[in-house]
Amino acid sequence: MLFIMGIINGRKDFDHNQVMTCPICGAYGSFRVFMTYTVLSLFFIPTLKWSKRYYVETTCCSSIYELDPEVGKRIARGEDVQIRQEDLTRVMNQGYSVKRCQNCGYTTEEDFEFCPKCGNRF
Repeated sequence: MLFIMGIINGRKDFDHNQVMTCPICGAYGSFRVFMTYTVLSLFFIPTLKWSKRYYVETTCCSSIYELDPEVGKRIARGEDVQIRQEDLTRVMNQGYSVKRCQNCGYTTEEDFEFCPKCGNRF
């Protein structure tokens, strides 16, 4: 008997629109929510999914955050959910290295935690 099976990683994008001010770059943007998973396929038919993780990508600077699994499940079910900062854990910051102070507007490419001009936390 011949079995054709495979294990692959997948991604599913969700239709979730929420406007926000990015804590990294200070620009207006929106969240793109997606889920990654691993799937076992038998005869090219997906049969079992595991390792589901939910992520949020910002449209302004492409920063990626891991989303709380409970909030991600609610979005996957189609509920209207507001994503809060407490629901996000920063994973990576793609291609954007400039920080902008919300208080005085000072911009820098250095990895400071506090603004060198006014002392406010970035």
